[in-house]
Amino acid sequence: MRFLLDDEQRAFAHSLDALLTAADTPSVVRSWGAGDHTAGRALWSRIADAGVFALAIPEAYEGVGPLPVELAVAFVELGRHAVPGPLVETVAAPALLTEPGLAKRFLPGLASGETIATVAATDGSYALEDSYALDGDAATTLLALDGGGLRLAPGHGPVRTSIDPARRLTRPAPGGELLATGPQVTAAAAHSLTWARLATAAQALGVGLTLLDRTVAYVKQRSQFGVPIGSFQAVKHRLADAKVALEFARPLLFGAALTMDPADVAAAKVTACEAAYTTARTALQLHGAIGYTAEYDLSLWLTKARALRTAWGTPGECREMVLNS
Repeated sequence: MRFLLDDEQRAFAHSLDALLTAADTPSVVRSWGAGDHTAGRALWSRIADAGVFALAIPEAYEGVGPLPVELAVAFVELGRHAVPGPLVETVAAPALLTEPGLAKRFLPGLASGETIATVAATDGSYALEDSYALDGDAATTLLALDGGGLRLAPGHGPVRTSIDPARRLTRPAPGGELLATGPQVTAAAAHSLTWARLATAAQALGVGLTLLDRTVAYVKQRSQFGVPIGSFQAVKHRLADAKVALEFARPLLFGAALTMDPADVAAAKVTACEAAYTTARTALQLHGAIGYTAEYDLSLWLTKARALRTAWGTPGECREMVLNS
């Protein structure tokens, strides 16, 4: 099945691409990874003004959603430009805050970009990176799931780096305000996980597309034996395999966005993340030694592809959900 974006969705993608291209995201990513969030927060506000975070929030709370297809469109572009920050967590948080009082309190700020949210499960019950919250030092709202309860953490522990320097991990501090408890929190957590996996899959697809584009451009310039290496059949085969993997992931992503079935989203997540990871390995091999250097911008997408592969559920966990559905 072919999933074609309509004119409005394509225009939305193009406007985001133009916004992010003008923002010089590689410099923003490096500053964010060093702990300087000034440029990242400014970019966050522009992304919010474009309506990205409002896509996950109902109109009753100053959003325009929920619109999962448009959210996927947006996150592909965010991935293409390697935008840092707890983007996925901020669009997953509204599913945890559906109780009217909590929604009225938190969701308008999330939609406007004034609030940056991140999420962690301190009891290991949620598919997060070893119960760490992403970018807890930058977030204004740190939500912690623990023993069937949802609380607003009062702070966070020391920052730890991940394989992607721009993904800064923190453990939520104990205590804080209890926001909700009981079976409804478990159900909300499962729904939030579905949104997070969809956004992660879209982000990974965008990362993979940029890695492919940059590698295709590079092999046209790099020469061996007097000819561009892109003319070698083996190089063409590697790039073709990466292209096929990414194009196969695209309809799974948008199909999952239409159904929002947890198994469909899990399938999209594992397919898009594995395609991005395969493309990253191809990009690294074809770039040669320069691909290993942190100073070269390619590294910003290489490390992100590796980190997204296991964020919000490992490939094994996602495959298990598909098989058991």
